[in-house]
Amino acid sequence: MQALEVLFRWIHVLAGVIWIGHLYFFNFVNAPFQGKLDGPTKKAVNPELLPRALWWFRWGAAWTWTTGVLLLLIVYYHGRYALEAARDFTVGSWVMLAVTFLAPFVYDALYKSPLAKNVRGAFVAAYALVAIAVFLFWSVAGFSYRGVLIHTGSMFGTIMAFNVWYRIWPAQQKIIRAVKEGTAPDADLVKLAGLRSRHNTYMSVPLLYAMIGQHTTFFAGGNWGIGEDSWPIVFLAIIGVGWHVVFHLYKRSAKVEGF
Repeated sequence: MQALEVLFRWIHVLAGVIWIGHLYFFNFVNAPFQGKLDGPTKKAVNPELLPRALWWFRWGAAWTWTTGVLLLLIVYYHGRYALEAARDFTVGSWVMLAVTFLAPFVYDALYKSPLAKNVRGAFVAAYALVAIAVFLFWSVAGFSYRGVLIHTGSMFGTIMAFNVWYRIWPAQQKIIRAVKEGTAPDADLVKLAGLRSRHNTYMSVPLLYAMIGQHTTFFAGGNWGIGEDSWPIVFLAIIGVGWHVVFHLYKRSAKVEGF
């Protein structure tokens, strides 16, 4: 089991670097760059560049998610780190485990609803749903501090992988074909692919924190005045800070110029 844990963790990190690296390339480099290209240049460049990048992007996502689930099975369920000490899985634990992996459908419904047209309203609703999930992981599922972090990260990662395979990649296939044929891509598809890619970028930063933070219990209570009942609030604040960082990265990426 220890050997498998090391192997899966190695593949998980490697695939994650490939996936998130391409995600940041698309959002912070390619998106501003595309605005500088004229129609003929896009027709020549994008059908060659984007399918290659999207291949690494989607398979990086698949391998990251798959090895992440395998690590959950080995470390948090077989190793029993998911729950607080001396606790067993309850009905609430199983329900919240289902929530972790069914979250993409809730997220997808939210961003297909009329509320999605209100950016600020959709953001508030999404953050409220994340906050509810965190508190239910803690209070209903009985997850440990590490268990709450990793299941929140798994929830984000599952939504992101869903976006890659079922929203971004299908839309991009049609967009690239249209560009190659010299026709205007469907504006709704361009908007969908761009929006879901931006959402993945926002989710990636708290996901990375959850992956790193679950290796320590420093913020689990007792340090810096963070009590046993207040660490979920601190964790939610960290998620908010992560989203704020991404907001500023987008602003900076729009100002980076070529030679």
